[in-house]
Amino acid sequence: MSRKERIRPFVLVNVAVSADGKLSTRERRQVKISGPDDFDRGDIIKSGADAIMVGIGTVLADNPSLTIKSAERIQERLSQGRPEHPVRVVVDSLARTPPDAKILHKGPGQRIIVVSENAPPSRIEGLRPLATIITTPGDRVDLAFLLEELGKQGIRRLMVEGGGRLISSLFAAGLVDQLSMFIGNMIIGGENAPTLADGEGWIREEEFTRLDLAGVQTLDEGVLISWNVRRDTRTGSG
Repeated sequence: MSRKERIRPFVLVNVAVSADGKLSTRERRQVKISGPDDFDRGDIIKSGADAIMVGIGTVLADNPSLTIKSAERIQERLSQGRPEHPVRVVVDSLARTPPDAKILHKGPGQRIIVVSENAPPSRIEGLRPLATIITTPGDRVDLAFLLEELGKQGIRRLMVEGGGRLISSLFAAGLVDQLSMFIGNMIIGGENAPTLADGEGWIREEEFTRLDLAGVQTLDEGVLISWNVRRDTRTGSG
Protein backbone atom coordinates (compact mmCIF):
# COMPACT_ATOMS: atom_id res chain seq x y z
CA MET A 1 0.00 0.00 0.00
CA SER A 2 1.40 3.36 -1.05
CA ARG A 3 1.79 6.44 1.13
CA LYS A 4 -1.01 8.18 -0.80
CA GLU A 5 -3.39 5.27 -0.20
CA ARG A 6 -2.66 5.32 3.52
CA ILE A 7 -3.14 9.06 3.86
CA ARG A 8 -6.08 9.99 1.66
CA PRO A 9 -9.61 9.89 3.05
CA PHE A 10 -12.28 7.35 2.18
CA VAL A 11 -14.27 8.97 -0.64
CA LEU A 12 -18.03 8.50 -0.95
CA VAL A 13 -19.80 10.06 -3.93
CA ASN A 14 -23.47 10.71 -3.20
CA VAL A 15 -25.77 11.86 -6.02
CA ALA A 16 -29.38 11.97 -7.13
CA VAL A 17 -30.04 11.44 -10.84
CA SER A 18 -33.11 11.16 -13.03
CA ALA A 19 -34.09 7.86 -14.62
CA ASP A 20 -32.07 8.93 -17.68
CA GLY A 21 -29.01 9.74 -15.57
CA LYS A 22 -29.20 13.56 -15.46
CA LEU A 23 -28.16 15.66 -12.47
CA SER A 24 -30.14 18.72 -13.59
CA THR A 25 -31.49 20.44 -16.71
CA ARG A 26 -29.38 21.61 -19.63
CA GLU A 27 -29.44 25.13 -18.09
CA ARG A 28 -27.84 23.60 -14.94
CA ARG A 29 -31.05 24.49 -13.08
CA GLN A 30 -31.43 22.58 -9.84
CA VAL A 31 -34.21 19.97 -9.91
CA LYS A 32 -35.82 18.21 -6.95
CA ILE A 33 -35.12 14.61 -7.94
CA SER A 34 -35.47 12.81 -4.62
CA GLY A 35 -37.77 13.20 -1.63
CA PRO A 36 -37.67 13.61 2.16
CA ASP A 37 -36.36 10.12 2.92
CA ASP A 38 -33.41 10.56 0.58
CA PHE A 39 -32.73 14.08 1.90
CA ASP A 40 -32.58 12.62 5.40
CA ARG A 41 -30.28 9.84 4.21
CA GLY A 42 -27.97 12.49 2.76
CA ASP A 43 -28.02 14.35 6.07
CA ILE A 44 -26.99 11.14 7.85
CA ILE A 45 -24.04 10.79 5.46
CA LYS A 46 -23.06 14.43 6.06
CA SER A 47 -23.15 13.93 9.82
CA GLY A 48 -20.76 11.01 9.53
CA ALA A 49 -18.32 12.81 7.24
CA ASP A 50 -15.25 14.83 8.19
CA ALA A 51 -15.59 16.95 5.05
CA ILE A 52 -17.97 17.57 2.14
CA MET A 53 -16.62 18.52 -1.28
CA VAL A 54 -18.21 20.07 -4.37
CA GLY A 55 -16.96 21.64 -7.56
CA ILE A 56 -17.26 25.31 -8.44
CA GLY A 57 -20.01 24.53 -10.96
CA THR A 58 -22.24 23.27 -8.16
CA VAL A 59 -21.55 26.37 -6.08
CA LEU A 60 -22.42 28.69 -8.98
CA ALA A 61 -25.52 26.76 -10.05
CA ASP A 62 -27.03 25.69 -6.71
CA ASN A 63 -25.40 27.91 -4.06
CA PRO A 64 -25.47 25.12 -1.43
CA SER A 65 -24.56 25.56 2.23
CA LEU A 66 -23.60 21.88 2.78
CA THR A 67 -24.61 22.11 6.42
CA ILE A 68 -26.16 19.35 8.53
CA LYS A 69 -29.88 20.00 8.89
CA SER A 70 -30.78 17.78 11.87
CA ALA A 71 -30.31 19.47 15.26
CA GLU A 72 -30.00 16.05 16.88
CA ARG A 73 -27.16 15.04 14.58
CA ILE A 74 -25.40 18.33 15.21
CA GLN A 75 -25.63 17.74 18.96
CA GLU A 76 -24.33 14.21 18.54
CA ARG A 77 -21.28 15.51 16.67
CA LEU A 78 -20.66 18.13 19.36
CA SER A 79 -20.96 15.49 22.10
CA GLN A 80 -18.25 13.52 20.31
CA GLY A 81 -15.94 16.54 20.30
CA ARG A 82 -16.41 17.05 16.56
CA PRO A 83 -17.22 20.33 14.80
CA GLU A 84 -20.88 21.22 14.32
CA HIS A 85 -20.57 20.80 10.54
CA PRO A 86 -18.04 18.96 8.38
CA VAL A 87 -15.29 20.93 6.68
CA ARG A 88 -16.66 22.34 3.44
CA VAL A 89 -14.37 22.05 0.42
CA VAL A 90 -14.77 23.75 -2.98
CA VAL A 91 -12.66 22.61 -5.94
CA ASP A 92 -12.25 25.89 -7.82
CA SER A 93 -9.27 26.05 -10.18
CA LEU A 94 -9.66 29.77 -11.00
CA ALA A 95 -10.98 31.00 -7.62
CA ARG A 96 -14.42 31.90 -9.00
CA THR A 97 -16.30 31.24 -5.74
CA PRO A 98 -18.46 34.31 -5.01
CA PRO A 99 -17.47 35.90 -1.68
CA ASP A 100 -21.15 35.93 -0.68
CA ALA A 101 -21.72 32.22 -1.45
CA LYS A 102 -23.73 30.39 1.23
CA ILE A 103 -21.02 27.78 1.61
CA LEU A 104 -18.73 30.50 3.00
CA HIS A 105 -21.19 31.97 5.49
CA LYS A 106 -23.98 29.63 6.58
CA GLY A 107 -23.17 27.72 9.75
CA PRO A 108 -19.89 27.67 11.69
CA GLY A 109 -16.89 25.61 10.67
CA GLN A 110 -13.86 25.47 8.43
CA ARG A 111 -14.04 26.18 4.72
CA ILE A 112 -11.39 25.23 2.18
CA ILE A 113 -11.16 26.55 -1.37
CA VAL A 114 -8.78 24.63 -3.60
CA VAL A 115 -7.25 26.50 -6.52
CA SER A 116 -4.66 25.88 -9.20
CA GLU A 117 -1.50 27.82 -9.92
CA ASN A 118 -3.46 29.67 -12.63
CA ALA A 119 -5.90 31.25 -10.18
CA PRO A 120 -5.75 35.09 -10.30
CA PRO A 121 -4.04 36.36 -7.12
CA SER A 122 -6.64 39.12 -6.70
CA ARG A 123 -9.45 36.57 -6.48
CA ILE A 124 -7.49 34.46 -4.02
CA GLU A 125 -6.89 37.45 -1.77
CA GLY A 126 -10.58 38.28 -1.85
CA LEU A 127 -11.43 34.78 -0.61
CA ARG A 128 -8.60 34.37 1.88
CA PRO A 129 -10.45 36.05 4.80
CA LEU A 130 -13.35 33.62 4.28
CA ALA A 131 -11.62 30.28 3.77
CA THR A 132 -8.38 28.36 3.92
CA ILE A 133 -6.79 28.40 0.46
CA ILE A 134 -4.98 25.32 -0.84
CA THR A 135 -3.04 25.73 -4.09
CA THR A 136 -2.21 22.56 -6.01
CA PRO A 137 0.37 22.21 -8.79
CA GLY A 138 -0.63 22.65 -12.44
CA ASP A 139 -3.27 24.60 -14.35
CA ARG A 140 -6.12 22.54 -12.87
CA VAL A 141 -6.65 21.29 -9.33
CA ASP A 142 -4.58 18.15 -8.74
CA LEU A 143 -7.11 15.94 -6.96
CA ALA A 144 -4.62 13.33 -5.77
CA PHE A 145 -2.48 16.09 -4.23
CA LEU A 146 -5.58 17.62 -2.67
CA LEU A 147 -6.79 14.38 -1.08
CA GLU A 148 -3.37 13.78 0.40
CA GLU A 149 -3.43 17.29 1.88
CA LEU A 150 -6.88 16.67 3.33
CA GLY A 151 -5.65 13.42 4.82
CA LYS A 152 -2.77 15.26 6.47
CA GLN A 153 -5.35 17.56 8.07
CA GLY A 154 -7.06 14.60 9.69
CA ILE A 155 -9.93 14.17 7.24
CA ARG A 156 -10.67 10.46 7.08
CA ARG A 157 -14.10 10.38 5.44
CA LEU A 158 -14.96 12.68 2.53
CA MET A 159 -18.42 13.03 1.01
CA VAL A 160 -18.60 14.35 -2.57
CA GLU A 161 -21.86 15.87 -3.83
CA GLY A 162 -20.96 17.01 -7.35
CA GLY A 163 -20.87 18.12 -9.95
CA GLY A 164 -20.36 15.82 -12.88
CA ARG A 165 -16.92 17.06 -13.93
CA LEU A 166 -15.50 16.77 -10.43
CA ILE A 167 -16.96 13.30 -9.97
CA SER A 168 -15.66 12.19 -13.38
CA SER A 169 -12.18 13.48 -12.55
CA LEU A 170 -12.19 11.65 -9.21
CA PHE A 171 -13.15 8.39 -10.92
CA ALA A 172 -10.51 8.93 -13.62
CA ALA A 173 -7.86 9.40 -10.94
CA GLY A 174 -8.97 6.27 -9.07
CA LEU A 175 -9.90 8.26 -5.97
CA VAL A 176 -13.48 7.06 -5.34
CA ASP A 177 -14.24 4.22 -2.93
CA GLN A 178 -18.03 4.14 -2.93
CA LEU A 179 -20.89 5.48 -5.07
CA SER A 180 -24.36 6.01 -3.65
CA MET A 181 -26.96 7.09 -6.21
CA PHE A 182 -30.65 7.79 -5.88
CA ILE A 183 -32.50 7.30 -9.19
CA GLY A 184 -35.65 9.41 -9.39
CA ASN A 185 -38.91 8.81 -11.22
CA MET A 186 -38.49 11.36 -14.00
CA ILE A 187 -36.90 11.89 -17.40
CA ILE A 188 -35.08 15.22 -17.72
CA GLY A 189 -33.55 14.70 -21.16
CA GLY A 190 -31.15 16.82 -23.16
CA GLU A 191 -27.77 15.85 -24.56
CA ASN A 192 -26.21 18.86 -22.83
CA ALA A 193 -27.76 18.21 -19.42
CA PRO A 194 -25.09 17.29 -16.83
CA THR A 195 -24.64 13.65 -15.91
CA LEU A 196 -22.96 11.75 -13.10
CA ALA A 197 -19.63 11.62 -14.94
CA ASP A 198 -19.19 14.54 -17.34
CA GLY A 199 -16.00 15.53 -19.11
CA GLU A 200 -14.24 13.73 -21.93
CA GLY A 201 -15.11 10.21 -20.80
CA TRP A 202 -13.19 7.06 -21.68
CA ILE A 203 -12.83 5.12 -24.92
CA ARG A 204 -11.22 1.77 -24.08
CA GLU A 205 -12.98 -0.73 -21.85
CA GLU A 206 -9.87 -1.21 -19.75
CA GLU A 207 -10.19 2.45 -18.75
CA PHE A 208 -13.69 2.02 -17.36
CA THR A 209 -14.21 2.10 -13.60
CA ARG A 210 -15.78 -1.20 -12.56
CA LEU A 211 -18.22 -1.35 -9.67
CA ASP A 212 -19.44 -4.06 -7.33
CA LEU A 213 -23.09 -3.85 -6.33
CA ALA A 214 -23.43 -3.26 -2.59
CA GLY A 215 -27.16 -2.70 -2.16
CA VAL A 216 -30.48 -1.80 -3.77
CA GLN A 217 -33.59 -0.45 -2.07
CA THR A 218 -36.72 1.51 -2.92
CA LEU A 219 -36.79 4.97 -1.41
CA ASP A 220 -39.30 7.79 -1.78
CA GLU A 221 -40.55 7.31 -5.35
CA GLY A 222 -37.28 5.98 -6.68
CA VAL A 223 -34.45 3.53 -6.14
CA LEU A 224 -31.25 3.84 -4.12
CA ILE A 225 -28.29 1.89 -5.48
CA SER A 226 -24.97 1.57 -3.65
CA TRP A 227 -21.77 0.49 -5.37
CA ASN A 228 -18.24 -0.22 -4.18
CA VAL A 229 -15.44 0.67 -6.58
CA ARG A 230 -13.68 -2.51 -7.61
CA ARG A 231 -10.21 -2.23 -6.11
CA ASP A 232 -8.31 -3.91 -8.93
CA THR A 233 -9.57 -1.66 -11.72
CA ARG A 234 -8.45 1.88 -10.83
CA THR A 235 -5.09 3.06 -9.60
CA GLY A 236 -5.30 4.67 -6.17
CA SER A 237 -8.75 3.41 -5.26
CA GLY A 238 -7.63 1.38 -2.29
